[in-house]
Amino acid sequence: MRKNTENITSRQYQILADHMDIYQFMIEIYERDWRNGVPAPFLEYALSSDWMDLSYTHRNKIWLDGGKIVGFVFTEKPVTDIYFSLRPGYEELAADMVLHADKYMPGCDGERQLVIFQGQDAIMKAAQELGYSKTGEHIDLQIDFDKPLDYRLPEGFRIVPQGEQDIRRAAECCWKGFEREAKEGPWNGNAEGGYQLSQAPHATMEYNVAVENEAGDYVCWAGMWWTPENHLAYMEPLCTLPEYRRRGIAAAALSEMYRRMKPLGATHMTGGNNSFYVGIGYKPAVKWTFWKKIQPAG
Repeated sequence: MRKNTENITSRQYQILADHMDIYQFMIEIYERDWRNGVPAPFLEYALSSDWMDLSYTHRNKIWLDGGKIVGFVFTEKPVTDIYFSLRPGYEELAADMVLHADKYMPGCDGERQLVIFQGQDAIMKAAQELGYSKTGEHIDLQIDFDKPLDYRLPEGFRIVPQGEQDIRRAAECCWKGFEREAKEGPWNGNAEGGYQLSQAPHATMEYNVAVENEAGDYVCWAGMWWTPENHLAYMEPLCTLPEYRRRGIAAAALSEMYRRMKPLGATHMTGGNNSFYVGIGYKPAVKWTFWKKIQPAG
């Protein structure tokens, strides 16, 4: 049902004051195909991570109907990627939201990219009317918990018991697992980013899964942001050290997550978009589309 938008107001986002309300807004509008925008942990994970550039968050903008948040435009990484969250029934705001992205969000023509999910039809239409064209797309996968996920660890590895996980070793695993050594050098022992992430307001560190080898080194790490209101097991991040890949270790880690999360009421878990996920039973769920305004040469 279309809402009356005559009394809509808007204002800039204030990261310290608005985060909890935005998180709740994203929970309220969540759909499994992200047709109204990203799930709540998507943004909190970014804002709490050391790889996120927070210097442009003041350009994010909120739309309100009275005291209720109905729209939100924001950046993630890179800051030139712009996302839209819009409450159903407020599609008339789409043109204003895209106009704000076009005029004020980071980037210039050819650099700024609008990230629009399938089902965000009003946002797509508004983008096209401002001269944006689709430049690409991909599909993220999810796994339903209606069937068991039951891959076992190979010999010589174990799941670190809950309560015994070490953030420093997890941080080192992520540094190496995401191959940051090639770009940024060897692991230097600085785990502050891991401790920072663990203190995110909705972090659920107790459900993370770590796999270690016989020497006690973490070889795989899987993070979990349990979102009970949406029955969503939001898995982020997942990494395996390069020399331990293709042994079934990550599949076993996600199977452990399944065993932990399903009894809590989780119905589905997020993943990525590569063949690993397909191979263990993930199915297409979220279609991302990317839009840019391309200026003619000269």
